[in-house]
Amino acid sequence: MRIPDDLSYGRAAARIARIMAAIAALGTVVAFALHGWKSGAGFLVGSAISGLNFHWIKGVVDAMAGGRRRGTVILAFRYLILGGAAYVILRVSSISLPAVLAGIFVFTAAVFVEVAFEIAYARK
Repeated sequence: MRIPDDLSYGRAAARIARIMAAIAALGTVVAFALHGWKSGAGFLVGSAISGLNFHWIKGVVDAMAGGRRRGTVILAFRYLILGGAAYVILRVSSISLPAVLAGIFVFTAAVFVEVAFEIAYARK
């Protein structure tokens, strides 16, 4: 059984990146409109952290698929790095912590949308 081209890893990763960008943009606008600039900025920062996490994970998967071990050190310390960055950002700035935490889940939301896409596409 041959897997359709649209369900390949590379295309799925590209779709997830586009979905993340759309959710981040929409979420930032909604947070800004409903709760002000602190929430909008917080959601944007959380989305950026989520995007960085996706980029790191994708880099490690790409490296492992190619037989290289590049990037595994960053993967091991990513939570420490992201947690340190979040601590500094939240201590120095006045952006909304709940909005940052909501933005961090952009990657998770994008994966759920991608799963729904693949289930719908596979049924056809």
